[in-house]
Amino acid sequence: MSTTQSERLRNLLEPLVTSQGLDLEEIEVDSVGRKRVLRVVVDSDSGADLDQIADVSRALSAKLDETDAMGEGEYTLEVGTPGAERLLTEHRHYVRATDRLVKFQLAEGGELVARILKVDDEGIDTEVPGVKGRKATARRLAFDDIVRARVQVEFSRKDNKKEEEA
Repeated sequence: MSTTQSERLRNLLEPLVTSQGLDLEEIEVDSVGRKRVLRVVVDSDSGADLDQIADVSRALSAKLDETDAMGEGEYTLEVGTPGAERLLTEHRHYVRATDRLVKFQLAEGGELVARILKVDDEGIDTEVPGVKGRKATARRLAFDDIVRARVQVEFSRKDNKKEEEA
């Protein structure tokens, strides 16, 4: 998809997404044979439920039908939320990932897996899990120190089990 089409689609669709109380996170157009797929990823600080996804999908579909933003030819519109292992690219993504385990690729080299505790304008406070019975340690990361960050899936978290039992 050309930058011009991407910008045009974002300018067209973002106000509709925002009016539904959501953020437009990503737009992607893929060609699958002769068909095209327009994927729109939305999110909010409190997440997006199925009703919100359905509402925004209907609004986007109607807007796309009344314009020529997708050009001639068939396409499929897919609206969803970020995946479980989402990349963190915006400040709001880090805020939404508070209390989540994240794998960081660091500018100094190497990787770090840590839990986000707090996010401010300069960076994040993390907790690095202890290994082999050692206590967790705190570490501050400036945004400039982070090359890439991705949320990690946790199937069983000991802290959650303790909270559920209480």
